[in-house]
Amino acid sequence: MQLKVLTGAAIGGLLGFLYYKFIGCSTGTCPITSKPLNSILYGAVMGFLLTNS
Repeated sequence: MQLKVLTGAAIGGLLGFLYYKFIGCSTGTCPITSKPLNSILYGAVMGFLLTNS
């Protein structure tokens, strides 16, 4: 169970970074996608929540 949750968080963080890298926010005013750390953390939390349910 714990490995599944950590894997989900890691995959979510990777997907968050990829979202920042390829889609992102061109103006810099988007709260989640304007910085890579925000996107990674958001993706990791979403991955954690999806696999922990």
